[in-house]
Formats: sequence, structure tokens, C-alpha cells
Amino acid sequence: MTSSSSHVYVPWFSRRPRLALAGVLAMFVAITAARLALGDDPTVGITLFYVVPISLVALAWGRLPGVVASASALALLALWVAIDGVDLTPLGWAARVVPIMLVGLVLGDASDRLRRAEQARVEQVERELLHREAVEINDSLLQDMAAAKWALEAGRSDVGLERLSEAIASGQKLVSQLIRDSAMGPLDISSDVRPR
Repeated sequence: MTSSSSHVYVPWFSRRPRLALAGVLAMFVAITAARLALGDDPTVGITLFYVVPISLVALAWGRLPGVVASASALALLALWVAIDGVDLTPLGWAARVVPIMLVGLVLGDASDRLRRAEQARVEQVERELLHREAVEINDSLLQDMAAAKWALEAGRSDVGLERLSEAIASGQKLVSQLIRDSAMGPLDISSDVRPR
């Protein structure tokens, strides 16, 4: 049984999380440094560039890290306001806070939902594959046992026993292969089911 998860596209920031984190930190530092260098003019909207590293965090790691990145950006915004003595109006704060918070929350939530949907899709494909294999095993065993029954009914017990032995060997081989493919070992008894 082949896993369909090997066919799933994985973006670069998921394959190289350390590089993504380094990029996020570098962007936060660069945006903050640029904001401080540009002085106390609130009309320069460079702090909105915080949505870029926040988006990367939210897409790479989900809603909670996205919200943490948003909160970090807001802390850096507050640091600029405190250092440069900027007097932002309530509308000025809202124009900065709302998009910064929403991007971390909304993109992070969407990223989490996509991951869950992809996992559900992979699990469904695996269930369908197991179902097909079970149907094939069932068909193969039934055909062999029917042939054995007909041979026994015809008085050809040697042929009937041979077909029955082949059916048992075939069934054992197919089931053993399924067990190996499942990587669960020869016996999987859940904690809820205990022999008595």
C-alpha cells in the first residue's frame, strides 16, 4: 500500500522552518528599524508591512502562532509610539491594529483548516485503498473456496483440498501483506477491547 501523502505539495516554509523563522525575524527587525529611522510621522504607513512576516507565520504554523506574530508586531508598533512620542488618534490605532490582528487570525485559521482538510483527504484515500484491497481479498478467497466446494461435491477430494489449501495460503499472504503495510504489527488490540 502506497501512501498518498507523498503526493502532497509542501511549501518551502514548511520544508525549511528554520529559514522561514529567520526570514520572519529579519523582516520584523528591518520593518521596525525602518519605522524608527523614519521618525515620528504617522502618515508613513511602513508598519503595515508587518502583515508580510505575520502572513508567513500564519501560513507556516497556523492560527495561534499567527496571532502571536500579530501581537509581536503590535508590541513593536507600541514601542515606536513610545520611543518617538507619536500621538496616534483612535482611528490611527484602529487602522494599524485591525489589519495586523486580522491577518494573523484569519490566515492562521485558514492554514489550520487547510491542514485538517488535507489530512482528512489523505485518510479517506487510505480508507478507500484498504476497502479495495479487502474487496479483492474477499473475491479471491470466495472464488478459491467455491472451486474447492465444487471439486469436493464432484467427488474430487484431492483437487478440493488442494484448492482449499491454496485459498488459505492466498488469504494468509494477502492479510499478512495488509498487516505489514499498516505498520501496526501482527496484532493490534485497542485498550478498549481486552480478551476475557
